[in-house]
Amino acid sequence: MTSTQVVRATCPHDCPDTCALLVTVEDGVATAVKGDPDHPTTAGVLCTKVSRYTERTYHEERLLYPLRRVGKKGEGKFERISWDEALDTIASRLGSIAARDPQAILPYSYCGTMGLVQGESMSARFFHQLGASLLDRTICATAGFTGYKYTIGATIGTDLEQFQNAKLILIWGGNPIASNLHFWTRAQEAKRRGAKLIAIDPYRSLTAEKCHQHIALLPGTDAALALGLMHVLIAEDLLDHDYIANYTVGFEQLKQRVAEWTPERTAETCGITVAEVVELARLYGGMAKAGEPVAIRTNYGVQRVHGGGMAVRNLTCLPALVGAWRHAAGGVQLSASGGFPTNKPALQRPDLQSKPSRTINMTTIGDDLLRPASAEFGPAVEAVIVYNANPLAIAPDSSKVMAGFAREDLFTVVLEHFQTDTVDYADIVLPATTQLEHIDAHSAYGHLYMMANNAAIAPLGEAKPNTEVFRLLAARMGFSDPCFKDSDDELAAMAFNRQDARAIHFDWDALKQKGWQKLNMPDAPFAEGGFPTPSGKCEFYSASMAADGLDPLPAYIAPYESVASNPELARRYPLAMISPPARNFLNSTFVNVKSLRSAEGEPHLDIHPDDSAARGISDGDMVRIFNDRGSFVAKARVTDKARAGLVVGLSVWWKKLARDGKNANEVTSQRLTDMGRAPTFYDTLVEVERATP
Repeated sequence: MTSTQVVRATCPHDCPDTCALLVTVEDGVATAVKGDPDHPTTAGVLCTKVSRYTERTYHEERLLYPLRRVGKKGEGKFERISWDEALDTIASRLGSIAARDPQAILPYSYCGTMGLVQGESMSARFFHQLGASLLDRTICATAGFTGYKYTIGATIGTDLEQFQNAKLILIWGGNPIASNLHFWTRAQEAKRRGAKLIAIDPYRSLTAEKCHQHIALLPGTDAALALGLMHVLIAEDLLDHDYIANYTVGFEQLKQRVAEWTPERTAETCGITVAEVVELARLYGGMAKAGEPVAIRTNYGVQRVHGGGMAVRNLTCLPALVGAWRHAAGGVQLSASGGFPTNKPALQRPDLQSKPSRTINMTTIGDDLLRPASAEFGPAVEAVIVYNANPLAIAPDSSKVMAGFAREDLFTVVLEHFQTDTVDYADIVLPATTQLEHIDAHSAYGHLYMMANNAAIAPLGEAKPNTEVFRLLAARMGFSDPCFKDSDDELAAMAFNRQDARAIHFDWDALKQKGWQKLNMPDAPFAEGGFPTPSGKCEFYSASMAADGLDPLPAYIAPYESVASNPELARRYPLAMISPPARNFLNSTFVNVKSLRSAEGEPHLDIHPDDSAARGISDGDMVRIFNDRGSFVAKARVTDKARAGLVVGLSVWWKKLARDGKNANEVTSQRLTDMGRAPTFYDTLVEVERATP
């Protein structure tokens, strides 16, 4: 007789939606993963990727046993070993390095899981106790978060569940059909109710095609567009003077600053028409003045350029100028993560560090793995432990990343589900559990629900959760603090701070039973001010920015690489390139799931007909995309979805699955943003030519 149960779980991947899952298990085997119809944001609907989660879990190429390298780094040749042998080897190597200088050891992790337990809990405790270098986890959102926080105070914004009530939605720098499906569902409902949707994006994405209007500005000029909109709003008095007087600071200084950003200057900078600037400002300000809720959903594409932090800051000023925050369906959302009172000190135990350690930026890992020891840098990196990440595929300036990981004297350990590009360079590989095989607690960055993940099935093969790996390593290293014995349930019970009114009802056992629980948050968080800034107001002028050596007012910071800002470079590399997410991948996750990869086909480059004709490129030709940093090959798709002067390489492909063993990050830069020390993936100039057969 078949035993069937349904287990409550949570999607762990780096997506705003953090879906509530129902996993059907028959005789210990997960047979289906579906969306929870009762969860208000998931509403029973999953993306194409996660609906195939059993295919990923039971994939024939799952890593199920510890491995040791037997070939050259990069060859991907391994032999099976026992867990005891793997752990003893790791502990011995780390111990000998730590005896000289523990800062020569570096963790490298990101959001392969967004879980608070399997992400950074026991692992952080281990590295804090060890005294290893700290990792500045900047690869995704720190530029935008920094600009947003200077203005608003925390990454708190419009609740996802309110967007369907907006009458105007600006989808600024995002493609939610591919990367934020449940917001798109709400936006579509708003559209059915009469709302207007406008996409602001250099590329006519799947989302932009379905909006009423698409404004295709040049990459890296979003800050200028926001300044131009503010100019028109102020010049034409499309303002909420009462809101400005009571709940903002610095309006007079802002007024002087944006006076120079006429529609003509803005249009020229952004590569759009004067009418597009003026009409967008009039629509946004006019509807707000008429009492209609106007909302902005911005995403991380805006901030992956030199002035990315300032760009987010500038557009975050717009709702306060027009009083959009008065409405629950008005305002702006970049991320909802600032609403969650996560208890990171309890989970990560930074107090275990006996002395301060240096911090290495994950964005510059290519340079940092190649740095020799110095007084400024400290010891050369001698060991890297990679978990929840695939740096060989996702880090910029990829040839340098590969050169760093190819060092024979670098001891590399990778915890993984599959033999990724990074695994090929590992000395020891440890098999990790998937979300269906372990316990976790989750916050979200697209909605306001605390989430629980129950283990649906036993770990396959000899796979172990991240937490268990670091518990075992801590024991091997002789770490005696009782915190290294905390179970996953005990860690999950620490996930949220119950002393905070937003999570006062948090109870882990109850959360596991229901699967999700909404935070105590007001529907309209800033209807009457109350911003978590030093002034308690929306800060058009930020004294904190001035103290940090930054321009305290909204400004425009040009890209490092563009025709306008670097004409000499542009003579050699005249095309801007961006590499937004492919619909069927999530960063580099799911690339090896055959049904999803077949839907993407192979790496391709969208190029405008004018640019392809000038280079003798036809649709379907293999092309070489290159600059001084490197090159990669893709199949050309000649289309006006890419504006003239722009090429688009949807990403992120595993390099080993591309024809030439390379991906778009061969040409991206390790240069950092204006604030937040984040990457500039979309601040890239290239040339394109037909590839030699």
